[in-house]
Amino acid sequence: MSELFVSAFVTLFVVIDPPGCAPIYAGLTKQATAAQARAMALRATFIAAIILLIFAFFGEPLLSALHIELDSFRIAGGLMLFWIAFDMVFEKRTQRREERAEKIAATPEIEDVSVFPMAMPMLAGPGAIAAIMLLMNEAESASERIEVFAAMGAVLAITAAALVAAGPMIRVLGDKVEAVITRLLGVLLAALAAQYVIDGVKGSFGG
Repeated sequence: MSELFVSAFVTLFVVIDPPGCAPIYAGLTKQATAAQARAMALRATFIAAIILLIFAFFGEPLLSALHIELDSFRIAGGLMLFWIAFDMVFEKRTQRREERAEKIAATPEIEDVSVFPMAMPMLAGPGAIAAIMLLMNEAESASERIEVFAAMGAVLAITAAALVAAGPMIRVLGDKVEAVITRLLGVLLAALAAQYVIDGVKGSFGG
């Protein structure tokens, strides 16, 4: 393995953080069946891959054309994550599901979290977008770009496996333990969201 591949793999693994995303995903999909959770996990990973590939090829020209700075992504992503964290801590999502189940009893609907918040901003968030754009700038040849894409593919494959396995592991622990873990992860996710916003504000104002 080349130095660039190892660097890209470690960077993307730390930024995307499959072990950290897995229990959060389990909390978001606790009302879904195993098949639904598995399908959403694979779909989230696939969509995240598409987003990262788009920014790998067209990231800098796109942001420049729209006059958007990466720090704006950090702030927006942080605010969206904080909303999800709030729902996890205070079980607002559970309340909404119960109300929805009463209205549509015959065809209960499971909220699809594959696009938001999993694919964006959790997997293909500001950090991952910045990382893939930076790594592509470091790749000077076609073979080096292929190494970056291979590292990204390996990290996303690990992420998909972690998301698929998270639900069954959390269910084994039981509802009460799961509720405690979900609230705790909600608090941690809120802290992560706040850090996104802080980093974005610092970057915007030169702090």
